[in-house]
Amino acid sequence: MEFTLDKEQEAIQKAAREFAKGEFDKEIALEHERNHTFPSEIWKKACELGFMGIHYPEKYGGQEYGIFENVLVVEEFCRQDSGIGVAISLADFSSEIILRFGNEQQKEKYLIPLTKGEAISSGGFTEPDHGSDITLMDTTAKKEGDEYIINGVKTFITNGTISDFVMVLCQTDFEVKPTYRGQSVIIVEKETPGYSRADVGEKMGIKMTSTGELSFNDVRVPVSNLVGQENKGFYHVLEFFDESRIEIAGQALGIAQGAFDRALAYCKERTQFGKKLAQFQVTQHKLADMAAKIELASLIVHKSAWNFDQGRIDPKLTSIAKMYAARTAVEVADEAIQLLGGYGYMLEYEVERFYRDAKITEIYEGTKEIQKNTIASSLLGKF
Repeated sequence: MEFTLDKEQEAIQKAAREFAKGEFDKEIALEHERNHTFPSEIWKKACELGFMGIHYPEKYGGQEYGIFENVLVVEEFCRQDSGIGVAISLADFSSEIILRFGNEQQKEKYLIPLTKGEAISSGGFTEPDHGSDITLMDTTAKKEGDEYIINGVKTFITNGTISDFVMVLCQTDFEVKPTYRGQSVIIVEKETPGYSRADVGEKMGIKMTSTGELSFNDVRVPVSNLVGQENKGFYHVLEFFDESRIEIAGQALGIAQGAFDRALAYCKERTQFGKKLAQFQVTQHKLADMAAKIELASLIVHKSAWNFDQGRIDPKLTSIAKMYAARTAVEVADEAIQLLGGYGYMLEYEVERFYRDAKITEIYEGTKEIQKNTIASSLLGKF
């Protein structure tokens, strides 16, 4: 059993760290934060250097690496800047559904532009009345000849207002019980008539990431836009979640490390009562607790990524990784604010932004309660 990165992985980690340090300028980040804009120029540079879609095959613009290497990149990006890191790492959101289940034509058409910095993707799963419960879908897709006619609303959709295409989870079989056995994933492109998008409004965090509400009013798309098998969309999305939750756990791990880095540096420099903050035992204990949580989160996140790359699907493991890493991010960022005191509450000192961005990792891709349900279900089975 090895607990070290190999030379290639070390090189990827170093390259991601150096890129982030060189490109994630603090003032640029604050400008995007205040204006709620996507850092498109930095994203395009990341694409040019091969960071986006690093886990895709080369023929689709990727680097032939796995989820583990993708997580290493995500960690370093979010460690340097939580807002930019989250926004960029989610630019290809949901594309793995096409990678895992799409046909060759779909992969060439949709994946290659993502790695080239020519397109952004999104996944339309969450609905206003159902939240994290994707077993129920009010969005419908009725087949008429060689087209699907889609009607419904999706909300809290990452990249919703800026994506070039969205993978929409729809009800396609209206008789089957339970209903999730009749769901399908269908691609809808941004200029399709009847498809409209709107921003959900002011958010607590991840302000550089677009979050939208999508409306489908008699949207017609060809049946060739079906991804994978008809009526198997629920299962396709579940497998995608097993992968994407690892990436979100990687975001959380990076955010926790970034908040810790800033708190550690501050405690070494700040003088109180004639001593450096780092000289007080209470400060040392806080830093020790933070470091321990990050180390434990790192172990479970990396194990879950490694496990997925071995071809094993383990919802319990990925849910533990996401739940624990997200909790670690929130707790470490909270403690970082406390260590910085009044400065920690100020936008310029970054840790308050890391805290706001950390919280979303406990919510999207399934809330922490959903993760606990998954873990408990795996432990208990049917009884």
